[in-house]
Amino acid sequence: MSAALRFDVNLSILFTELPLLDRPQAAADAGFAEAELWWPFAGPTPDDAELDALERAFGDAGVRLVGLNFDAGDMPAGDRGLLSRPADSDRFRANIDVAAGFAARMGCRALNALYGNRVDGLDPKAQSELALENLALAAQAAHREGAVVLVEAVNTVENPRYQLDSAKAAVDVVDAVNAATGLGNAKFLCDLYHLAVMGEDLPAVIAAYADRFGHVQIADSPGRGQPGTGDLDFDDLFGRLTDAGYGGRIGLEYKPAGPSADSFGWLPRDRRSGEGNA
Repeated sequence: MSAALRFDVNLSILFTELPLLDRPQAAADAGFAEAELWWPFAGPTPDDAELDALERAFGDAGVRLVGLNFDAGDMPAGDRGLLSRPADSDRFRANIDVAAGFAARMGCRALNALYGNRVDGLDPKAQSELALENLALAAQAAHREGAVVLVEAVNTVENPRYQLDSAKAAVDVVDAVNAATGLGNAKFLCDLYHLAVMGEDLPAVIAAYADRFGHVQIADSPGRGQPGTGDLDFDDLFGRLTDAGYGGRIGLEYKPAGPSADSFGWLPRDRRSGEGNA
């Protein structure tokens, strides 16, 4: 495994056996210096006390937040983003500056904007136009904080109404956002698990789009467990990422087979992010 690769842990899917504010310390105890989160609050504009408590939990643990989702709605109920849905557009816009500002406070430079589900009876073109408008606003807010906005493809086997289910579809949106803003800070979040479920050729995706990657996430397929529980050849994939010049982080976004702390045996402790990472 290349020493250049840097791994962080997603605290919205790992260590969920613990309260949110205890998870940064659990990540630190497992050897991680960096972590990412889905939007962890109930609404788009949490109060200062909630933001302060989360910032303090990361600071006390000595863990850096390196990835944060914008508010994506009620994820357990099936929401997968707000920005392309007219009824939720105002909620997304209310969250933009809050999320970007909190990311800046935390030194986090990557914000993931889930695209959202199809709306029955609404022209898909109208959803695409609204999505581009809102992603441009998000990219502008992120740019002010020195951050990038990530656009992710999500599999439609488990998320049948999600609108971007291929690498090309997500990269096309990234290119459209960058063309609209001229900022160049929209990037592709390459989640290898979702792409694998859709049957994509992962080596071909890496070869074609690595220069557009803003972040990579992993889980084994099938099952979304830790590497070694499915069929993906991670040694090969990590080698291909290195050879393609990918220098970003790899987020662990899998469902552990048992206690989260016991799911990292495949990953040497000295690869769990570390000193000097930008």
